[in-house]
Amino acid sequence: MRTFGWILLTGVLTQAVPSPSSSSSLSSGAPSGQQPSRPASASQPPAPAATVAPAAPRNVGTMSELMVNIIYPTSDAILYISTRTPTNEVEWGELRAKALMLAESANLLMMPGRARDQDRWMQDAKLMLDAGTAAFKAAKNKDVDALADLNDAVYTSCTTCHMHYRPNYGRGAAPR
Repeated sequence: MRTFGWILLTGVLTQAVPSPSSSSSLSSGAPSGQQPSRPASASQPPAPAATVAPAAPRNVGTMSELMVNIIYPTSDAILYISTRTPTNEVEWGELRAKALMLAESANLLMMPGRARDQDRWMQDAKLMLDAGTAAFKAAKNKDVDALADLNDAVYTSCTTCHMHYRPNYGRGAAPR
């Protein structure tokens, strides 16, 4: 079965080696107790399997969907840690997952096709990456105080980016 799995993984089918019980079909004039010699091509290593081009990253959701469905809920888990403190292993696991998603979402923001520029945008995304990474570490350690101390870093990472890239952010309603 292991050989079959290797064949599936590599796409290479090798010549089957007959079992010892079928040695009568191997008579080739070789002295008793020795395997008959194989043709030169059989001793060659198998040809490498065809290579498949790696998948290129691509955006699936919009920036708004990324914010509303992933970043807001995961950042809220950190921002509201004082009032929504985990009380059991399941809740701590959920918080760790959200902190990890927050950090990894910063990487998504830096992907080609999402990054608005290579200067300010990347700096703002790095703020979120740093805050999310620290939150993930604190959640792994079940350190509520450290998570609460990260509120400002998470909040700053969000508002800094929004000030730069969301029109009229923080300026109140547009006059009518």
